[in-house]
Amino acid sequence: MAIPSRILSYLNEADADFEHSNHPMTYTACELAHADRIPERTVAKTVVFLADEVFAMAVLPADERVDLAELQAALGVNRLRLATEEEVAKLFPDCEMGAMPPLGPLFGLAVYVDNRLAEQPMIEFNGGTHRDEIRMPYGEFARIVSPLVRHFGEPAHLKV
Repeated sequence: MAIPSRILSYLNEADADFEHSNHPMTYTACELAHADRIPERTVAKTVVFLADEVFAMAVLPADERVDLAELQAALGVNRLRLATEEEVAKLFPDCEMGAMPPLGPLFGLAVYVDNRLAEQPMIEFNGGTHRDEIRMPYGEFARIVSPLVRHFGEPAHLKV
């Protein structure tokens, strides 16, 4: 499967400054970082959640995980949970499961970026498949996505 044309069209229509490349099959953002030999903190991981009956994206560095209580507090919502695989499949029908890019406006979703990722000069993320990746300056990502920056990530090695 190649990068979905809808994703490439979105980037091209936004006149985005990006690079597209292929890599060996990876299933996690950390695997992508290791395959490309880049710091995990520069690879964006996309997590879809439901907050007060509205789907949105949380985007954070590969070496972090979403602190759901922190995200709920940061957003000021009453209820928050992760989206199910079935819900994600419906929201991203042309993407492989787990390879959805953090391009929320393309999918009608708000995007929340963890402040640590927003500090990176460059970011990389899946381009809709487990073999395609998109790399761009964080400022360019912010321009085409208009994310809201909040603190909601915690080191992935911490236990709940």
